[in-house]
Amino acid sequence: MHTTNYRDTLILPSPDCAAAEATAPTKPGTIAALQHERLVAAPYTITSDDLLFGIHADRKEIAEEERGPARMEFFSKGQACLRASPLVKTLGWALHHDSDGRVALVDPDSSRFAQLQAQEGITKLVGMRSKKA
Repeated sequence: MHTTNYRDTLILPSPDCAAAEATAPTKPGTIAALQHERLVAAPYTITSDDLLFGIHADRKEIAEEERGPARMEFFSKGQACLRASPLVKTLGWALHHDSDGRVALVDPDSSRFAQLQAQEGITKLVGMRSKKA
């Protein structure tokens, strides 16, 4: 089974992100809006896998009792990790995965981001580019 989870990792905004600062998604119901909504409401409570599958299951209206097998099927193939999230690719956010793999949004202009950037033992990865270099 594949996973999108990271541990002790800071995903930085994509190098070609046009946003000058972290911006909330404006269009409701989009992947970006759903990810943003869940991460703002409950930082460090879910993993990347939980976030991605939860949104997939909600959008596909998968019943609670069918989610176990559906999750196994979803992760039987590789899925794009949060480096490909519109939050980091176009909206200017960073994402921090703690030592348990739980994820939170981080504003790159915040003191929290500066602390994480300076911290030894945290892997720093850039978000995926929107366009080929």
